[in-house]
Amino acid sequence: MDGAKMEPFQLPKNFLMGSATSATQIEGGDQNNTWFRWCQNQGHIHDGSSCIRGDDHWNRYPEDIQLMKELNHNIYRMGIEWSRIEPEKGRFDDKVLRHYKDELSLLLQNKIQPLVTLHHFSNPLWFEDMGGWENPESVQLFIRYTHYVVAALGDLVNEWITINEPNVYLIYGYERGAWPPGKTNLFAMFRALSHLTLAHIQSYQEIHRIRIEHQFPGKTRVGIAHHLRIFDPEDNQLRNKIPARIIRYLSQDLFLESMGFGKFNFPLGMGGYPLGRGKYYDFLGINYYSRDMVRLAWEPANLFGHLNVKKNAPVNDLGWEIYPEGLYRLCRRYYQKYQAPIYITENGICDTKDTKRAQFIYDHLQQIARLNQEGIPVERYYHWSLMDNFEWAEGESGRFGLIANDFGTQQRTVRRSGKFYGEICARKAITQEMIEKYL
Repeated sequence: MDGAKMEPFQLPKNFLMGSATSATQIEGGDQNNTWFRWCQNQGHIHDGSSCIRGDDHWNRYPEDIQLMKELNHNIYRMGIEWSRIEPEKGRFDDKVLRHYKDELSLLLQNKIQPLVTLHHFSNPLWFEDMGGWENPESVQLFIRYTHYVVAALGDLVNEWITINEPNVYLIYGYERGAWPPGKTNLFAMFRALSHLTLAHIQSYQEIHRIRIEHQFPGKTRVGIAHHLRIFDPEDNQLRNKIPARIIRYLSQDLFLESMGFGKFNFPLGMGGYPLGRGKYYDFLGINYYSRDMVRLAWEPANLFGHLNVKKNAPVNDLGWEIYPEGLYRLCRRYYQKYQAPIYITENGICDTKDTKRAQFIYDHLQQIARLNQEGIPVERYYHWSLMDNFEWAEGESGRFGLIANDFGTQQRTVRRSGKFYGEICARKAITQEMIEKYL
């Protein structure tokens, strides 16, 4: 897009901006989680790297918080590592909790409000070895972990995400076999989903109960970070519209309905409410990256739809379409049903050369400004990611960071797009001067 065609715009003054990370992807040094073991098998990680290195954030978090401050963050979404906190079943490590308390305290000292994720794709090995989320006992084990963490950190954290992208975790781990535990079994996937759903609902209730009981400060907000995509049919023919709707239902709407209201629709159940009908979210967390074009195909693993990128569409380094309007469409669609404040809990681009990221940020924030003008309460924007990290199956080659990281030396360098984003965070606006400077 030509800079001359771009217009300045204003975001709401109370709009909060920052970035997001996950523990497994940046901390390094932990050998007790499922992803470390997964990395040991040749071929699992595209570039042969391992999460054991990450960004060494476990030791360098003061430096990274200083960078957040320099980029004018007022919010930060961070993960904590279950496998560190409970290294053996029933044994909790108080030293690890003290480490996280120190990190959270430093964030607050720098006027950066934390949003903490309890589960982000990674399990302790002991948990995985007893069957992971397929084991019915997983529900109570997760609730016990939640109780321990929230009671210990609740004076510093009032906002929580129970589970990050349950659909992505289950599809890649239980249907496609590309992530741990490496299964290709739909029955196992839906069995695990039922347990994840029960764990979320009861953890949601437990977090609220603990914070009331302990009279912890701040308004309690608990939710899920849902990975949402646009699934558009390749054309207006019914044969392509049907698989697009099926894929959207089974990979998104089923998850939102069960975890949001406790309703177990088919294939989880027949529409009942095992834990009672309720509203088990205080905000709607949306992770948005791209769109897929769908056509009918004999591909049972993809729910009988073939996913394509729109012809001649702009793409990121991983070949995902860059489609900013999709963020607008998703927020409008799901706000109508779920009627809660919206947090954009992840949004970003894999762009090693940093030639597209500034434009990506501009285009997506412009959609957020549009939504707010229409009365849809998008309150937060967490850019993915603060810095380059271990990007799951892509390894260290998937560069999503506002800050470039040299994994060999752990040298951080703020990218040009990161400086642009830092100015937006400070101004809550994009000015003509910023357009001319960065775009």
